[in-house]
Amino acid sequence: MPRSNEFELDQIGPWSEIKLEILRKYAAAYSRILAAQTLHRLHHIYIDGFAGAGVHVSKSSGQFVAGSPTNALLVDPPFREYHFIDLDGKKIAALEAISREQNNVRIYHGDCSAILLERVLPLARYEEYKRALCILDPYGLHLDWRVIAEAGAMRSVEIFLNFPVADINRNVLRRRRDEASSEQEARLTRFWGDDSWQGVAYRPSPQQSLWGNLPDEKTTNEELAAAFRQRLKKVAGFEHVPEPLAMRNSQNAVLYYLYFASHRPVAENIVRSIFNKYRKRGGN
Repeated sequence: MPRSNEFELDQIGPWSEIKLEILRKYAAAYSRILAAQTLHRLHHIYIDGFAGAGVHVSKSSGQFVAGSPTNALLVDPPFREYHFIDLDGKKIAALEAISREQNNVRIYHGDCSAILLERVLPLARYEEYKRALCILDPYGLHLDWRVIAEAGAMRSVEIFLNFPVADINRNVLRRRRDEASSEQEARLTRFWGDDSWQGVAYRPSPQQSLWGNLPDEKTTNEELAAAFRQRLKKVAGFEHVPEPLAMRNSQNAVLYYLYFASHRPVAENIVRSIFNKYRKRGGN
């Protein structure tokens, strides 16, 4: 693990520690199942689109917490390939340090969406008996919907996705629709894939003023999350998308929703079981 005096490690809350536990458990199950496939000798790949430094610091304990790349490298049986992406050069250096003993790790410095679309997802083609588990854990609205759509169309890629509702509420959606910034709205449109989110995020006010209808009102986090789940199924084409896990802070506010999307019913069953174990700890 990198020393804390080399650069400032990200501090994470209990909700992020829960997420890392979930990713670790599923990655282990995924690798075990695919490594056992002998009929077609499936080549399984681990992809982390916002990999970070490979280690964090717990806000509650002050202790080091292994990040998703580190946990993935410890999975047994191992994945055949690992692909880690990050925009931060210092975190790239940390990733190189923790993986220097591995000859099946590739590390990419740059924009996640562009690298995934141009260089990484093409390595997981279904017809070549390749399969991939892709972690998409942006800090905010820093992902292009085209990545999600491509993963769904390929049928060989499963994703865990952070839907950053805290960023959406803080920077995009206002209590009154006419207060929204066009620049911030564009960020959500890029993540969502089109501007259909506007019909979900707001609804007409049921009240009338002396001068006619009041401005549209904001809907709930739950309604937005349910609509995005339907997009994963009906637009991106993932056949199996369990109800996402709402990750909450100590004030019980939802920070993000953790989604899983796959084309395999067994994968959905495994993740639903894992999610259900954590709902009381991390959300509902």
